[in-house]
Amino acid sequence: MKLNLPKYVLAATLIAIGCSTAKQDMVSVKEKQLPIDRKVDSVLNLMTLEEKIGQMNQYNGFWNVTGPAPKDGDAAVKYEHIKKGWVGSMLNVRGVKDVRALQKIAVEESRLGIPVLFGYDVIHGYKTISPIPLAEAASWDMEAIENSAAIAAAESAASGLNWTFAPMVDVTRDARWGRVMEGSGEDTYLGSAIAVARVKGFQGDLGEFNVAACVKHFAGYGFAEAGKDYNTVDVNKSTLHNIILPPFKAAANAGALTFMNSFNDVDGIPATGNTYLQREVLKKDWNFQGFVVSDWGSMGEMVNHGYAKDLKQAAEFAANAGSDMDMESHGYVMYLAQLVKEGKVSEDKINDAARRILRVKFQLGLFDNPYKYCDEAREKATVGKKEFHDGVLDMAKKSIVLLKNENNLLPLKKQGQKIAVIGALANDKTSPLGSWRIGADDGTAVSVMEGLSQYKGNELVYAKGADVALGAPAFTVETKINMTDKSGFEEAVNAAKNADVVVMVLGEHGLQTGEGRSRVNIGLPGVQQELLETVYKTNPNIVLVLTNGRPLEIVWADGNIPAIVEAWHLGTESGNAIAQVLYGDYNPSGKLPMSFPRAVGQMPLYYNHKSTGRPNYNGGDSVFWSHYTDESNEALYPFGYGLSYSSFEYSNLKLSNNTLNQNGKITVSVDVKNTSNVNGKEVVQLYLRDLFGSVTRPVRELKGFELVAINAGQTKTVSFEIDEKTIEFYTANNQWEAEPGDFKVFVGGNSKASLEAGFTYSK
Repeated sequence: MKLNLPKYVLAATLIAIGCSTAKQDMVSVKEKQLPIDRKVDSVLNLMTLEEKIGQMNQYNGFWNVTGPAPKDGDAAVKYEHIKKGWVGSMLNVRGVKDVRALQKIAVEESRLGIPVLFGYDVIHGYKTISPIPLAEAASWDMEAIENSAAIAAAESAASGLNWTFAPMVDVTRDARWGRVMEGSGEDTYLGSAIAVARVKGFQGDLGEFNVAACVKHFAGYGFAEAGKDYNTVDVNKSTLHNIILPPFKAAANAGALTFMNSFNDVDGIPATGNTYLQREVLKKDWNFQGFVVSDWGSMGEMVNHGYAKDLKQAAEFAANAGSDMDMESHGYVMYLAQLVKEGKVSEDKINDAARRILRVKFQLGLFDNPYKYCDEAREKATVGKKEFHDGVLDMAKKSIVLLKNENNLLPLKKQGQKIAVIGALANDKTSPLGSWRIGADDGTAVSVMEGLSQYKGNELVYAKGADVALGAPAFTVETKINMTDKSGFEEAVNAAKNADVVVMVLGEHGLQTGEGRSRVNIGLPGVQQELLETVYKTNPNIVLVLTNGRPLEIVWADGNIPAIVEAWHLGTESGNAIAQVLYGDYNPSGKLPMSFPRAVGQMPLYYNHKSTGRPNYNGGDSVFWSHYTDESNEALYPFGYGLSYSSFEYSNLKLSNNTLNQNGKITVSVDVKNTSNVNGKEVVQLYLRDLFGSVTRPVRELKGFELVAINAGQTKTVSFEIDEKTIEFYTANNQWEAEPGDFKVFVGGNSKASLEAGFTYSK
């Protein structure tokens, strides 16, 4: 019997509550009062094996859903699968009109009328674009990051979507990897806090302006060898549990509804087929109740890895390992029913996967109203709201990091100056949107020139200087730009000659970072470095504004340019945010979430490294210690670093006790004084070092931070608490625990903090 959704809800509810007849309105009330698991099981009991497997199948958008049905080819097959109830989710179908049309097919033409999930890569905004996630991480402001995710969720939900493939919580230490722009940088503690903020922002209370989050990539993707995307990963168990997994666990604890596995292998087994990661850690140890979706085609890629002999075996491995939904490999829909009949995959595992997917659909309210996200009036009223622009502008300003400011070149004077603005990126309205903003329209960002033009007291002169080389085609960019063209240098030099200040906007185009965009050389692309040096010879009074999606190698600039501003790819309101910081209407407070290298040869580079057996120079002519012979070990700008138009002084570090006892705590306090005449904010950072353990420990680890507003001349006392949870790690006993030992405490404004104290922990 064919049941549309109202009939289906009635039938499923009657099974769940054991009734044979009831009025539909009365049943609806009772049905809503049932625990979700009972509702899920009531649905599962109605489903055939093929329909259960169908829930595990995700297709990419494949035809004009508001037009006529496809009559032949792959699109026609997929269309028929939707009508059969063999599709659990669609991706890249967006906009209320299209979503409603496709949902109507699933709900009204399939046997059981089970609604479909609609997923999309809403990474840092839908139409109104926030800064790239790496930039947001530089704010260290969890409230702002949560609000940014909530804005993205509201616009995407109003546009018919109910699932985003974010947040990416991969810890990464290698700036060559293009996807550093999509994550929170090199630190586990900061990354965990941001993971929670973004999950909360996306999901909220799962109302009409919220979407399901998808935590990715589980796990180890950020450790791709040589920073090369999709590459193999080789990590030990200590690194996996102490560095890579904590942000995922934090996101799971925050209620994330879905996870995505990763392209890479872990311990020689591709993540999509990795039972240890998906069944043992995620679903058993962490008691995760949501579902796991594969990354695009990653099931089929297990054949390329040399792990599975063909797609059928890949489907077997993935299903048994706990990968619940197949994104665009087609392996489940093609082979799972056969694999069950052959006894290679148990129907219990199919039931578990289908149950998890159905549970998420119930949690999102799709069974109560499959068209919950399909209100055209809401779409029109929501997307692009002024308050969203205000929100992403606030986020953008908080994301900017002041790296250098000699001679108080910044903030700029607001009147009476001639300012030369140089660089193709200064006049670009697309690049600031960054990578992974596929719902946005090109040309919709505020350019730096437009932002600076809001200040009328100075004369602005613009010169492009040189194009930014894009390299390989990316998304809408289809042509390579001449990487050696210096024909615009003369115009740039002439603009700089008589200028009081030169603002040079250089860096990477927004599409030079992101998935598949790893770089061997991470300096300024093309001839931009030569342009910078040429203009410097004419007028050294330069403010360098960097717009980029990864840490760059800028040693020459650090040694010569008096003022450097890290402005990332800041989204829709980019130019306004940069202008307000340059002119001092916003006092920058951002801190780096990734270390900036002195040379690309330092990669991977991170502050929380191990000591090694020979960490230090012992004097004399010795070369037998852990170092380079041609460059410092240290980062150019370390993790946690960032200046302000204010200046801050740390003093009076105190511990309430020098011994931490079992079930006890220690209070750490420090005085922070704003020694300038400018009100400002400072990110006060707490680091610990465990001096010895059952496995080797990092030289220091971030264990707390607080963003504090301090008025000019004011001193504030900032406090942190340390307890057993603070010092826990994944030990040689293969469990999280606090081990007795000695610890150092460091507090300051970056990971090189020098104020130091110590305590002992004993059980």
